[in-house]
Amino acid sequence: MKYKVILFDADETLFDFKKSEREAFKNTMIEFGADYDEDYHFGTYKEINTAIWKELEEGLITQAKLKVERFKRLGDKLGMNFDENEFATSYMKHLGDGSFLFDGAYELVEKLSKNYILSIVTNGLTSVQERRIKKSIISKYFKDIVISEEIGISKPNPDIFEYAINNLGKFDKNEILMIGDSLSSDIKGGINYNIDTCWFNPNNIENKTKLSPTYEVSDFKGIEDILLNK
Repeated sequence: MKYKVILFDADETLFDFKKSEREAFKNTMIEFGADYDEDYHFGTYKEINTAIWKELEEGLITQAKLKVERFKRLGDKLGMNFDENEFATSYMKHLGDGSFLFDGAYELVEKLSKNYILSIVTNGLTSVQERRIKKSIISKYFKDIVISEEIGISKPNPDIFEYAINNLGKFDKNEILMIGDSLSSDIKGGINYNIDTCWFNPNNIENKTKLSPTYEVSDFKGIEDILLNK
């Protein structure tokens, strides 16, 4: 086998984060007295949240500040008067309660664990990912789970991959594969670290960047074909 270590992204690769996010946001908004309209309220939040996580990838904001700042911006945009710290705390509690795997994720990880050392590298908030991922039914198959906030380094910074690999042992870079759905964090980060990458692209999004992943797959069978059927 060419590879010995498989690094997985978590959200939107193995875990259905969008479902967790929608449920957590809805429950928090209702808790804070909103007459909830998903298209309006969640749509506004998504615009703000996407922009602020992009700021994190570009090093313009810290993860600690991000946790609350996104809800300050949300309150300002919606004209709602709530304490952003209390809102953030409630949201992250609800988010941590929602751990939803994509169909087939468990079976994929179980199969791969028989042939490879597996680790998760996620850009996430510790209080949320600890509950959603470290306590999930697939966590037993991973030798390590690296959470960006916990170590103070986020993808695409190659140092987070260096940290993850050092926790696993000594491996040549050509023995490592990074699998994830995000071109800007997972694929760019893997390329920055000089390892092979696999872009998990179930929605068949056009790659308009200059990044060239080693592989591109649209489903879990594509991952199996690369790693188990050769």
